[in-house]
Formats: sequence, C-alpha cells, structure tokens
Amino acid sequence: MGLTKKNILLTGPPGVGKTTLIKKLSGELKGLHPAGFYTEEIREEGIRKGFDLISLDGRRGLLSHTEIESPYRVGKYRVDVRGFEGFLDSIAFFAPETNLVIIDEIGKMECLSPKFRRLIKEIIDSEKMVIATIAFKGVGLIEEIKKRNNVKLFEVTRNNIDSLLLGILLTISISP
Repeated sequence: MGLTKKNILLTGPPGVGKTTLIKKLSGELKGLHPAGFYTEEIREEGIRKGFDLISLDGRRGLLSHTEIESPYRVGKYRVDVRGFEGFLDSIAFFAPETNLVIIDEIGKMECLSPKFRRLIKEIIDSEKMVIATIAFKGVGLIEEIKKRNNVKLFEVTRNNIDSLLLGILLTISISP
C-alpha cells in the first residue's frame, strides 16, 4: 500500500498544533534530507507581534511584524515580502538530495509573495514529496491547492495530532 498522493497538507484552525506537528515530522523524516521552513511567533511581553521564518537548517528570517514598514498587511501585521522572497531563495527545495519539502505555511501572508505563489505550485507539481500546513480558511491559491487531485488534506485537531503523526510516518515508510 503506497502513498498515492505525495503532497500531504495539514489544515485546521489557528492554535491546534499544525506547526508543532510539522516540526515533529521534519525531525522524524531527517533521512529524507528535507528542505523547507516553519514559522514561529514573535512574542514581546506576552503579546504576539509577528512571525519569524526558520529554515530546517536553522537560519532565521522575518515574515511579519506589527512594527515594520511595509505596504503589505494581514490584519495587524505588516509583511516583509521582499525579505521572505530572499529567504526562499536560500532554501534548496530542488536540490537532488532533497527528497522532502516541508512548508509551514501556505497562508495569507505567504501568498502575498508572487515568488512564493509560483514556487508552491512548482513544488507541488514536482517529484518531491511535500508536507505543508495550509490555512484553514482562504480563497484564491489556498482554495485552489486544497482542491488539487495530487494532494491529501488532513484536518488537525488537538485530539488527533498524535494519530496523524503516526499515520503519516507509517504511510511514508511503506511507500515504494
């Protein structure tokens, strides 16, 4: 029983543990030489101020912050699209040794970048296996990607995170 859909998307409302799950998966699947990134909240005095980008090899970049100058905005956050695109350029998504691409997340902030929108389509259509989080709600590219026939969409809840982790690992390990 092999993996029929090589693109695994994890969705769910904010705060259910999608990023935690993707970080666990990237650690468990190190043997596939994953490339990609996850996001991390920037908190100041207990208040969320923005989001950092962390590549799987540990480099950091800024995605958004309430106190930066940018014409791009999602809610109270200003998005550093140029910085994000530079960060994307530093990741070896298509290197021959990369067998798994991990992306956290395909969301409104990330989709402000034309480079990201092109890149995500190219990655999903490539031979690379993909595990990504995707916004629970969204239109345009977010909705389009969820409906593609080459993706398997899982909804993450606080109650199914451990079973999803195990199920995804088992599915990948028995793939040809």
